[in-house]
Amino acid sequence: MSSALVIIAAVTLAALWLGMRARRGHDMNLEQWSVGGRSFGTVFVFLLMAGEIYTTFTFLGGSGFAYGKGAPVYYILAYATLAYILSYWMLPPIWRYAKTHRLMSQPHFFTRKYSSPSLGVLVALVDVAALVPYLVLQFKGLGIIVATASYGAISSTTAIWIGAVVVTAYVIVSGVRGCAWNSAVKDVMILAIALFLGIYLPIHHYGSLSEMFRAIDAAKPGFLTFPPRGQGITWFQSTVLLTALGFFMWPHTFGSAFTAKNDRIFRRNAILLPLYQLILLFVFFCGFAAVLKVPGLTGGDIDLSLFLLSLKTFDPWFVGVIGAAGVLTALVPGSMILTSASTLLANDVYRGALNRDADDAKVARLARFFVPVLALVAVAFTLHGGETIVSLLLMGYNFVTQLFPALICSLATRNRATKQGAFCGIVAGVAVVVATTTMHTSIGQLMPFLPDALKDVNIGFLALAVNVVVLAIVSAITQPRTHEEPTHAGAH
Repeated sequence: MSSALVIIAAVTLAALWLGMRARRGHDMNLEQWSVGGRSFGTVFVFLLMAGEIYTTFTFLGGSGFAYGKGAPVYYILAYATLAYILSYWMLPPIWRYAKTHRLMSQPHFFTRKYSSPSLGVLVALVDVAALVPYLVLQFKGLGIIVATASYGAISSTTAIWIGAVVVTAYVIVSGVRGCAWNSAVKDVMILAIALFLGIYLPIHHYGSLSEMFRAIDAAKPGFLTFPPRGQGITWFQSTVLLTALGFFMWPHTFGSAFTAKNDRIFRRNAILLPLYQLILLFVFFCGFAAVLKVPGLTGGDIDLSLFLLSLKTFDPWFVGVIGAAGVLTALVPGSMILTSASTLLANDVYRGALNRDADDAKVARLARFFVPVLALVAVAFTLHGGETIVSLLLMGYNFVTQLFPALICSLATRNRATKQGAFCGIVAGVAVVVATTTMHTSIGQLMPFLPDALKDVNIGFLALAVNVVVLAIVSAITQPRTHEEPTHAGAH
């Protein structure tokens, strides 16, 4: 057994042990299991939200996108920063309302705000539809990392199954607390590895960062600038805005806000997290360093660039350390996704649509039952899917962003959106996402008459525009009579 495999196995077992241990001293009822009893302080809330930054998407997708696409990779740096700025104002009222009404999930929030259980069920179904490709992304990345870092000793398929079992085990036992404890270890490891690799690889292979970029520009002119068509400036700007709006619409990120002790935590984090984003630059540097040293990768293989360069550069034991950090970038977000998705199915679909009299104990048992079911579904999709990691994430973002218009309307002092408008807007937006994703179409293909500058707008904006128009029209038609009070609550 190689030293790399020993290190990867040790860290995986440590993650399992730590995740299991996180439940000690806590009665794992539904509230403790799903939102940590709303007792997390600044550090744990920071780590749960920062866990959204450093996933396999960042570790493999970020470096792979830099390797394969060049300048467009910087959208990853920009969108979360913009999202954190929005969170400064958006998350405190969400937290206050959730605390007042003892809410445990994102659909629960929509149900209360619009006095519509059917809207809550719809939001839960959209959330699960978005979370499955996101979980597939984590498992896909896990397979790549372990198979490559173990020098082929463990196949990608075997690694995916092991990772699914580990995550399933500690999520069933500890819920969101297991996620938070492992997130602390993961972030320390990934920060150290990303900083080291981002500095060392360019210097080792090129002499300096500036020499690396000069060599790439000489070998591939235009690679380090935005292309005139496709993923150019318009695509960059629209993708940054779209993904920023959707960032806190992910149910596990939205739900992590419910774990906080008070609303001041979000404003402190909104100041710190954009600085934390800068670490992503070092991940991009790893991808750029591989451009000339590991040439020829195409399609989904671009996600291998960081590890293939590491295999050429380091001894096996250090490749194992890199692989272990990468494993945690899959396990931690994967556990958060499983916790959220299983809670959504049990609390918001089963109790919301099928059995509204179900008590918390029954819902908690059902949520735990859904954990291995969802893990198996994700594994099945992982073993039969070919999309790149970035493509999987962008597809999920297009789904969850459809929740943003109804959410923002609900935070207004006087919400003019009705439950019928919110429901129809989300359905229309999701339908457009499904249609455009299935047809692999773009704005330019659908509307060839548009100016060239607009043809590269992210296709997700078409779905969002349809959503807003339908929400406005249906809400105008279904407004309550002037002498009646709206049935939904305003912001608190």
